[in-house]
Amino acid sequence: MHLSVAVVPAPDQVVVRLTGDAGRPTLPRLVPALTTAAGHGTASIVVDVACARFRDGSALEALAGFSDAMAAAGRRLRLVGAPAATRRLVTETGLADHLELDGPLTGQDPVRPRPHRVSDTQPVVAVWPGSPPETRRSRPLGRSRRGAGLAVDGVGGPTVPLRRSR
Repeated sequence: MHLSVAVVPAPDQVVVRLTGDAGRPTLPRLVPALTTAAGHGTASIVVDVACARFRDGSALEALAGFSDAMAAAGRRLRLVGAPAATRRLVTETGLADHLELDGPLTGQDPVRPRPHRVSDTQPVVAVWPGSPPETRRSRPLGRSRRGAGLAVDGVGGPTVPLRRSR
């Protein structure tokens, strides 16, 4: 198992980023990083687990114990970016009352994929000047025909001339 741990201090909080596999063999990397983060004295520690895979409950148990210790000192630890699999493991291990997550324990992943740009999902229509609309053909952008006056009919927008390819 390999776990990369980065501690990133900021004025009002410290972010601990976990990347890779988290489990019992990686606790010697995780626990000192959490201790270092707490040593900065901020009121909040944010643990980014978006790129971590929890192989067993031991790393989550360590985070829960650390969270309880922070709460007893009037500070807080919260997990952000936890995918659905991590949220299920938090529930299955009974740690939901000890860990603060950035969303509900059930349901879909809290991080939604970026929407596609219009050019990624809809065809671009090449238009020869003076051609009737029924002769328009969908062509991928960047594969224009050589010739003066070639234009692209934008989706719901104006016709824009293409640059000539060399």
